[in-house]
Amino acid sequence: MDRVSMRSGYRPPVWDDAELGRPRGDASTLFNLRLPGDDDPRRHEVRRWLTEHPDPTPLELYEAGYMVPAWPAPYGRGASGAEVLIIDEELRSAGIVRPEQGQRVRGYIGPLILNHGTPEQIEKYLVRMLSFQDRWCQLFSEPEAGSDLASLTTRAELHGDHYVVNGTKTWSSGADHSEYGLLLARTSRGERKHQGISLFILDMSAPGIHLDPVYNVNGHRGWNITHLEDVRIPVENRIGPQDDGWTVTRNVLANERLSMSSLAGLIWGMGPTFEDLVAYARRLHEVRPLAHDVRERLAEGFIEATALHVMRVQALGSVAQARSTDLVPEVRRTLIDDNGQSMLELWRDLHGASGVLNRPPHLDDVPDASAELTEAFTEAYPRSRVVTIGGGTGEIQRNILAEYVLGLPRN
Repeated sequence: MDRVSMRSGYRPPVWDDAELGRPRGDASTLFNLRLPGDDDPRRHEVRRWLTEHPDPTPLELYEAGYMVPAWPAPYGRGASGAEVLIIDEELRSAGIVRPEQGQRVRGYIGPLILNHGTPEQIEKYLVRMLSFQDRWCQLFSEPEAGSDLASLTTRAELHGDHYVVNGTKTWSSGADHSEYGLLLARTSRGERKHQGISLFILDMSAPGIHLDPVYNVNGHRGWNITHLEDVRIPVENRIGPQDDGWTVTRNVLANERLSMSSLAGLIWGMGPTFEDLVAYARRLHEVRPLAHDVRERLAEGFIEATALHVMRVQALGSVAQARSTDLVPEVRRTLIDDNGQSMLELWRDLHGASGVLNRPPHLDDVPDASAELTEAFTEAYPRSRVVTIGGGTGEIQRNILAEYVLGLPRN
């Protein structure tokens, strides 16, 4: 297969336990998180493999078990949470980044097919999607059904051995270069809007599919509007029972929310981390002392990021399981998106408007400042508002927590 570039532009700083502020002594068991040290043999195993594969393809990562290490064999390594963190850290240290679009495959589409697909679906799709030979998109949201997906109106009518689908999907990221899509459509009218919904695998080359681009603030094609007109889907492409797609979809949404926040980066787990920002701010402080309120915000954000890191360790591996009642994805997604937004706002306040649009003018005076890191923050800032919207708005996440965790009445 074609080699896909998997190298990132910068490497994070190396911190010791004291710098990271990792809890010591009589800390609560919840925060007593200790990762294996640098001499751990599992780290050496990953490093040896990286020496032999300095620029691995997605297929090579998959075959080594590093694409989805928490998954059971033959797809992954059945790795523990600590092992997953070791693998992620070693790959990142070597500048190896898994394909960005593959996040939705690893995080929720793949686990959904593994847990709910037929043996034929698993055999046909899983290996090719995990090795990035086939690209996938998600076709859930509609113009009048975003975070409230149960209000969708796209219809799939059964005609013998196939369904005929009509409707419109929006915010379809990657639909313009995907081989397959995960489609949610209404197959009947239930007593409640969550009933009568089914889930399908859609061949994106099927007749009747038309895409219109949706551009982001940078002028790039960020999403698509997907029009479906008399699109035929074979019955064998339905995932799970007819009319019971919402049960399956709840697992997808939980896995999506965990996947979008399963790493420490500021944009849905990707990009620089709060540790990177604090390290940069320390160097900046040597040149231009930071205001007291900025230092307080940095400290508060770092403490919150550390707590979210603990939640990540608790949740690692759950995306490969069918656990629709697990609340960690909802809680962590809600908190980490706010944390990422706070980080981007701090970057803006450190440099002003010019600093989020261009290279900060005094960057050359900052000791050991990384141009790649600065570019990552500058490119991420225009997306800061979307962080708490994509994959379900922060308000929707809080409503879920209020209703299902606290038992509060609906408005």
